[in-house]
Amino acid sequence: MKQYKFILSGGGTGGHIYPAVAIANELKSRYPDAEFLFVGAEDKMEMQKVPQAGYAIKGLWIAGLQRKLTLQNAMFPLKLISSLWRSRKIIKEFKPDVVIGTGGFASGPLLQMANMLGVPTLIQEQNSFPGITNKLLSKKANKICVAYENLERFFPKEKMILTGNPVRQDLIAIEDKRAEAVAYFKLDANKKTLLVLGGSLGARRMNQLIEKELKKIEDQNVQVIWQCGKLYFEDYKKYHSENVQVVSFIERMDLVYAAADIIISRAGASSVSELCIVGKPVIFIPSPNVAEDHQTKNAKAIVDKKGAILLRETQLDAEFSLVFEALLKDSEKQKQLSENIKELALPGATQQIADEIVKLIRKK
Repeated sequence: MKQYKFILSGGGTGGHIYPAVAIANELKSRYPDAEFLFVGAEDKMEMQKVPQAGYAIKGLWIAGLQRKLTLQNAMFPLKLISSLWRSRKIIKEFKPDVVIGTGGFASGPLLQMANMLGVPTLIQEQNSFPGITNKLLSKKANKICVAYENLERFFPKEKMILTGNPVRQDLIAIEDKRAEAVAYFKLDANKKTLLVLGGSLGARRMNQLIEKELKKIEDQNVQVIWQCGKLYFEDYKKYHSENVQVVSFIERMDLVYAAADIIISRAGASSVSELCIVGKPVIFIPSPNVAEDHQTKNAKAIVDKKGAILLRETQLDAEFSLVFEALLKDSEKQKQLSENIKELALPGATQQIADEIVKLIRKK
């Protein structure tokens, strides 16, 4: 049997990295002898996270365009040319059967060069509002796997397939991990656990909110696992105590989800997909600082089906306390939110995306 080779590119944030790793893991389970190579941006978090997941990675000298005039913008053409040249070299040397992009700066030049060299490409778009990189790449890509309906205005309809977002497979059966999770995080099994997720880099406004409300939350016999993000860890680690665990990053997401009774989260596409599978009561606080306010749209898709609660940043000071306390006291509401969000899960996304990749290999 031929030994297949795959190049994957996704980075900048966990929302691009973990789908790429999930796809690689699924392909590896089907083709144990296959070779995998990731391509990322030199100074971004994928350069640490991908090797931790057991895969080799090469870096490109690339960054996004800033919205204002900066030295970084002036360097962009040079970085792009350098990244296209290096992508060409990587593809020529590695000779992949398929190149897969899940978003992030590095996937642009890499997939562009793969298209130019005639290597089949697949894009996985996580959001309800695609980024500029994927919109440009979609013209030449062979297949586009999307997580939301009605993206025809961005992508060629005949190339699109609705799969949902790839998620870590260890999240699919967390019900049996509660005892292990309580032991792992050294929690009090008799207290409710609040999990706060601000994304891998952190979310300033959410951290400010938790800092302000922390005493009140603890007074309700609630323990907190607060993922404040690596940008903010130094500011908030002083709140770490027996009852409050302040962390910059969580390695065992399966266990932290198993431990949580209520979750407060941003509404990035990958997080929303994971939370549907996890099926816990969620309060979404979307980031307003993203293109086309797509986090609010992601959250609304769940809230409209009565699967979560949505609080905008502008509502936090006036409404958070009331909303959180009401949810904490209402076990029936918690149960209802859990059941409703779980119905929206697409747990087969990773397998379906891998099926599409396999079809591209077979067409060659």
